[in-house]
Amino acid sequence: MQDSDDYIYDEASGEWMSAADLAHRNAQVGEVEVRDAVGNLLADGDSVTLIKDLTVKGANQTLKRGTVIKSIRLTGDAQEIDCRYDGIKGLVLRAEFVRKR
Repeated sequence: MQDSDDYIYDEASGEWMSAADLAHRNAQVGEVEVRDAVGNLLADGDSVTLIKDLTVKGANQTLKRGTVIKSIRLTGDAQEIDCRYDGIKGLVLRAEFVRKR
């Protein structure tokens, strides 16, 4: 569950909203729910932890289990999340390999 102090910039409306309000509004609109490996609902701005070592194609790098990825962004696909990590641009992870922090 999100803390009430977490605010996320909503690009559709152009305003800052609490994570809970944004998740509630997105659910009403009918957007896709993205869930992590253990079933927790993910939202834009969440931090996640990798549950498996992942080899990144094209970067000659392996992300180790336990690596924390901050400020994820949902893509509209129920299984993919967009994120950033040092030295890797355009990193897209499968939701089945992450756990919400």
